[in-house]
Formats: sequence, structure tokens, C-alpha cells
Amino acid sequence: MNTHHGSISELAAEAIALAAERSTTIVTAESCTAGALSTVLAGVPDAGKVLQGGFVVYTKPCKTAVLGIPDYVLARSAVTPEVARAMATGALAACRCADVAIAVTGVAGPEPDEDGNPVGLAYAAVADRHGLNATLALELRPATGGQLRGEIAFRCLELLRDALRLRVVPGPA
Repeated sequence: MNTHHGSISELAAEAIALAAERSTTIVTAESCTAGALSTVLAGVPDAGKVLQGGFVVYTKPCKTAVLGIPDYVLARSAVTPEVARAMATGALAACRCADVAIAVTGVAGPEPDEDGNPVGLAYAAVADRHGLNATLALELRPATGGQLRGEIAFRCLELLRDALRLRVVPGPA
């Protein structure tokens, strides 16, 4: 995917380089992108030095079982800023070897989800173990599923990159 901001692979390379510079490890938690974030990050040379892994959690029961998201957080909808933040913190809890998590939940289509959320609505969140928490709301034009997933993944990588730019690495304990 190319945009006026560059390609998704260039953005992933930038995020991986920032993480490496900051000795920061990454984990992903994805719903609507179905692993696209971890795939593009893993495609960067030497990504294995910082990318610890990823979780693809499509359904509400899977979000609860794998990431420990309480049912009450998912009751209204799986596509909320609260769910994105819970996915990020749940990924950090499940992957103790990661410093930063990027999470995304949304509707890639082709139809609205079971809660009536429109195609193109997504929320992304970044969390780390030192209190960094940023959330991004996306309302994108519906397109074909693959294109929409790519656009959501691109915006998530922008969020991750920006969060890594702001991240101050704490000194030794």
C-alpha cells in the first residue's frame, strides 16, 4: 500500500528501527486486521530483535480467553476505545517479554458487525509498562476488505511509530 506518507513497509521499518534504538520490544493484538500488523512488522529485516509476537483475536470469546478482557468490557461492543486499550494491556500481560503493545479492533467488512458497528470503524491503542497509553479512533470509507485492512494497519503503524518516538527508556532499576 502506498500513500502520500510512504509505503506501509517503510512505516513498519521506521517503527522497528525506533524500537531497536530504544531497546524496546513489541507485541501486537489484532482483530480486524487479522495479523496484517505483525506480518508487515515481521517483514522488516532484523524485526526479530524487537518483535516478540502477536495475537489475532477475532471474536469476543477469544478476546476474553486469550487477552483476559472481561465480558463487561465487551458487553456493549467489541469495537470501542476501551476494548482497544484492554487488548493492548492484555497483550502485555500475556507476553511478559514485550515492552510495548499495539492493539486494534474494528470492522473491516464487508458487513457491519454483530453490534451494528459500521464498516470502517476501528480503534487502535498503544500501551507500555510505564504508563504510556495512546488511543486512535478511525472512521474510514468502506472499501474492499483487504484494502480497508491495509489502511487500518497503516494507521496503526503510524500510532506505534509516534508512540515509540515519544517513549523515554527508563534507566536501570
